[in-house]
Amino acid sequence: MTKEETEEKGEGKTSLSSRKKEETGHPEEPQNIGEDADEIEFESVKESDRSEQKTGPKPAEAHLEESRSLKSKLRKKDADIKSLKKDIEEFKDKYLRALAEMENLRKRADREKVEFRNYALAELLRELLVVLDNFERALKSRDQTDGRSFQEGVEMIYRMFLDLLMKNGVAPIVIDNKKFDPNLHQAVLTEESDEVEEPEVAEELQRGYRLHGRLLRPSLVKVLVPKKKDTP
Repeated sequence: MTKEETEEKGEGKTSLSSRKKEETGHPEEPQNIGEDADEIEFESVKESDRSEQKTGPKPAEAHLEESRSLKSKLRKKDADIKSLKKDIEEFKDKYLRALAEMENLRKRADREKVEFRNYALAELLRELLVVLDNFERALKSRDQTDGRSFQEGVEMIYRMFLDLLMKNGVAPIVIDNKKFDPNLHQAVLTEESDEVEEPEVAEELQRGYRLHGRLLRPSLVKVLVPKKKDTP
């Protein structure tokens, strides 16, 4: 665009402005810049309020809401604590009751054990008293009977007593063969002999007994052992 064209445009704008003034009869007033600034500031404040409403409640409302939430949680925690304390008391009561019951059971078991130890042989002793009564009768009648009758009475008492022992699981150890068994025999005397190749029972000095198959008392025996050979 040339300089002449620019000047013509400027002149055109000036004449247009002058024409408007003539038509209205008033000179053109300048725009009110202060009022426009106030309107812009008011609109910005409104937008700020709207943005605050969008982002969330004000700080005071937030604190109030948080306080209500904490109080609700505390009430729930208090209820839980009370419930747990109640459960603890119930478990404690049950534990103490069970402990007392166990103590009573222990005392009763100890008492029954003592009673069993003291009276377990009551039935056997009652039967032994019968044997003792027979011995007393035999001794009283010793001078009134001859020797044979007295011997027969003693033998009868012996058989009675042996039957009583066998009834209660006591059985004598019978030596069928003469082989020495250290599990059943106790050697009291030993004698060397050329007639044996291994230890043998020569004589039973005291009878042994078993109780329900278990050794109660070993038999006391005299044992023959092989004679030691003289070395040249």
